Amino acid sequence: MYYAQKASSTAASKKTVEDESKLIDVLKKSDASRKDKADALRLLGRVGSRACVPVVAPLLNDDDFSHMARYALEPIPDPSVDVALRDAVGKVKGRNLIGVIGSLGVRRDPKAVAILTPKLLAAEAGVSQATARALGYVGTVEASQALEAALPKLKEADRAAAFEGLFRCAEALVVQGQRGPATSIYEGLRKTNAPDLIHDDAARAVEALRKS
Repeated sequence: MYYAQKASSTAASKKTVEDESKLIDVLKKSDASRKDKADALRLLGRVGSRACVPVVAPLLNDDDFSHMARYALEPIPDPSVDVALRDAVGKVKGRNLIGVIGSLGVRRDPKAVAILTPKLLAAEAGVSQATARALGYVGTVEASQALEAALPKLKEADRAAAFEGLFRCAEALVVQGQRGPATSIYEGLRKTNAPDLIHDDAARAVEALRKS
């Protein structure tokens, strides 16, 4: 039984590699239709591996395929994806940039903090908010420090996303067992020039940590 299962697993793995190779070939074809390429990217979201990253990553800067390229890359458990997304931050603009920033948040890439931090003060519409939310998902002390430092400089329209990011950082740090840094974030939020709702939520979070 064991050998039969092993053989079946090996065969399935081989088929996945073959399927991925065919999908990569579609993306490489200059005469492939937009639909065929979009379908290939969608399927790579299921079977993609490190092998497809060099072919998919350049599409992050393609207005037609950037969204689907991110769909293909996000599930791949390989650090080459994080490298590609970090590299794309300096190359893409507009909606594509907002999407790439979001993907770094989805990936919870701690190495992205240094690259994302300057984007908190970006002039492009939506970029600051996307960055604040992404840093919240990264959820490290460094991510929270970037948000705290940027908060006084943010436009009023972008501050809500920064508050959200800080709350997410604190929640992530609690899960990681870093209650001290999480408490510091909540205490800092209580001292900011923020709406009463933010102050109240932060106060409740501090009280909950003290009681737990």
